[in-house]
Amino acid sequence: MKTKKQDLTNRADIQILVNKFYKKIRSENTLGPIFNRTIKNWPAHLDHITNFWESSLFLTKAYQGNPVTAHQKLDQQENNSIEMNHFGIWINLWVATINELYEGPIADLAIRRARNMASILFIKIVEARGH
Repeated sequence: MKTKKQDLTNRADIQILVNKFYKKIRSENTLGPIFNRTIKNWPAHLDHITNFWESSLFLTKAYQGNPVTAHQKLDQQENNSIEMNHFGIWINLWVATINELYEGPIADLAIRRARNMASILFIKIVEARGH
């Protein structure tokens, strides 16, 4: 019989999710090199991303930053080479990691928010290229 997983309920749950997710990202063939080239301080980045998801899912004010400008800057550093495929890989790994660990309304919200965010970020990246 399948045991029911718990939903995301607090920052500690998000931290587990983010750490496991980025472990996958770092070893993924397409995204890994980009992230490993870009992120200089992984503990700080993981904490920053945990803040983002805590703010997004539990409406705290933990996150300070602008994901749009961060991703536009990344695209410039990568010679305008970020494509929707990159976000597709990211989403697939995010969904797989959530589904491995959690289930419930907040886990579902984390999937929906990530899909929406990926679309918006890619649109904003392309807009910033100006062509």
